[in-house]
Amino acid sequence: MDTDELSTETYNGIIIEAEKFSHDLTLQFGSLASGCKDEEDYLEKSLSLISELRSLDEDELYEVFFAKPPNRQSLNNALDRIVLNIATIRKIPKEQRHYEF
Repeated sequence: MDTDELSTETYNGIIIEAEKFSHDLTLQFGSLASGCKDEEDYLEKSLSLISELRSLDEDELYEVFFAKPPNRQSLNNALDRIVLNIATIRKIPKEQRHYEF
């Protein structure tokens, strides 16, 4: 799937929220979509990505963020907001979410 296939709620709650923190974080969540079969799969894989990002050491963060590793606490705060957004999105029935296409 492509990020264009995500509902507005999911796009805003994950992609836009990530972009508020760092374009490099946005790239991580954006590229994740290509390996997903649908939006629910994307939400689940986003949570897995968040867990993985939280477990990275400083060298691994250096690589993920293209030699500009963020402050760990700031990153965790951004990831916390995305987790909360995912919980909110999941409360919205799929048929009540908004799609551009």
